[in-house]
Amino acid sequence: MSRPPPGTRAEYAWFHSVTTRWMDNDSFRHVNNVVYFSFFDTAVTYFEMTEGVVDLLDGPVHCVVAEVACRYHRSVAFPDRITVGLRVARIGERSVRYELAIFRNEEDVAAAEGHFVHVFVAREDQRPVALPGPARVVLEGLLRA
Repeated sequence: MSRPPPGTRAEYAWFHSVTTRWMDNDSFRHVNNVVYFSFFDTAVTYFEMTEGVVDLLDGPVHCVVAEVACRYHRSVAFPDRITVGLRVARIGERSVRYELAIFRNEEDVAAAEGHFVHVFVAREDQRPVALPGPARVVLEGLLRA
């Protein structure tokens, strides 16, 4: 099976910087694979909060993770600075699929790429609900063509 080449910054629409920490390195002297999921989660949550997708703390609707995956291309290690690229791959009735990339320092080619599916749920009972209209508008602005 052939593996698609890593993406580039130009393929992503929104960016969030995250610094690696000393504690992120594992015994192999690179950032442990599980930390990449934390980078994805931080970027997606920051995006949703700052761009008005959801009122994460007090709103009647918030998001929960339904699926997450990562494909690794190159190692990242402390003290690298990373940028998480984000784009919207699919908008459903009750969910959104984000595609994400980790870019090391000023590199243009992704060190890792993955996806993150968020389901919109009612805070009161945690049951899936339709995407709020304003959230759909924001997400459509980043929809990958």
